[in-house]
Amino acid sequence: MAEWLGRQNLFDDECVESLPDPAFRAEGRHLVSFSTNNYLSIASSPRMVAAARRGLERYGVGNCESRLLGGNLAVYDELERKLAACKSKDAAVLFATGYLTNIGVLSTIPQTSKYARIYGFSGVREYTYAYFCDELNHVSIREGVRMSGAARATYRHLDLNHLEMLLKKSTATTKIIVTDGVFSQDGDIAPLPDLLQLAERYDATLYVDDAHGTGVLGEHGGGIAEHFGVSSERLIYMGTLSKAYGGIGGFIATETSIAKALRLACSAYGFTSTLPPDQAVALCEAIDMVVDEPERRARLWDNQRYFVERMSELSYPLVSTETPIVPILVGHEDAASALAQALAASNIYVDAVRFPAVPLRKARLRVQLNAGHTHGDIDRLVDALRAHEHHLEAMLAAPVRATEDVANP
Repeated sequence: MAEWLGRQNLFDDECVESLPDPAFRAEGRHLVSFSTNNYLSIASSPRMVAAARRGLERYGVGNCESRLLGGNLAVYDELERKLAACKSKDAAVLFATGYLTNIGVLSTIPQTSKYARIYGFSGVREYTYAYFCDELNHVSIREGVRMSGAARATYRHLDLNHLEMLLKKSTATTKIIVTDGVFSQDGDIAPLPDLLQLAERYDATLYVDDAHGTGVLGEHGGGIAEHFGVSSERLIYMGTLSKAYGGIGGFIATETSIAKALRLACSAYGFTSTLPPDQAVALCEAIDMVVDEPERRARLWDNQRYFVERMSELSYPLVSTETPIVPILVGHEDAASALAQALAASNIYVDAVRFPAVPLRKARLRVQLNAGHTHGDIDRLVDALRAHEHHLEAMLAAPVRATEDVANP
């Protein structure tokens, strides 16, 4: 076990030589990644590359302008129309990254009524805002809410009774429930229909970060709302373009009035250059690919089911089996890192997720299935995990080091 514990990160201070699709090269070795967000293996597909090349040839490398100051190419409007249609919404607003989207939009929403008054809107009352956030929401959500200056409350993960209690107590005129659609470290899905019922009952808006659901969930890859078969004017969708769509960027899909307010008030939209135009051309193609190449999503879900079935042969506990994110709960921080390195020595790459990304003593391997995996790839992963079961069991049975035996903040 000492040798197993002593493994060092094989990729410390090293750069990989290719991007995972899901195979990649690093340090001259060929590895298979179970840690890529490129769920549908679109990023390096010939169709996607050809679209990006067309964009480069037409527009060049980058857009050096804000969209408000001469940089609003028609291709951005086309991409926004496609994104709005994907989410069955009236409008979409494009941002340079998903992280910037959450920070920009959530920090801006409570300011929009001030801008509206400048342009002649006179409300019948003063507006006060309050956010209600799942405790496991992505850090970009938490930072955007904090930057807004609005009142905020956190409810226990997926505990709708706790959420309702907080909504009842609030005196804010504008209540905004904020949740991940698919939680990135646990892989579980927010109960969107139940959240919408609460939003209706307490006259709240529901903001859903659908980063890991867009392109993955739903019959046509429309995301969490298509997965549940629901729609509502109360829904504001956030999504990224750097996961299933294989590019870079983020977006909001919402009602036209909200989109107009964000274009006016959100500095993350108006005071920065937007994504390169070749990316916009490629992403327009990616949205079409998700719809008209359903075999990619079919392979992804077949691989997810096959992995879950194979893992039932082993003693490792799985945090969730609802989505292509299937985390293996390890618990001990060092054990998770050692197990990840043992897999890397077998040319299998899986991320060890530790505190502060997850609570102390809840470390895990976050396995992400991919349309490009073969059943043979999955068999190799399961067989390697089987080979190290006894190492993990021995380590978890050992006393916890005093330096790690601290309370979870």
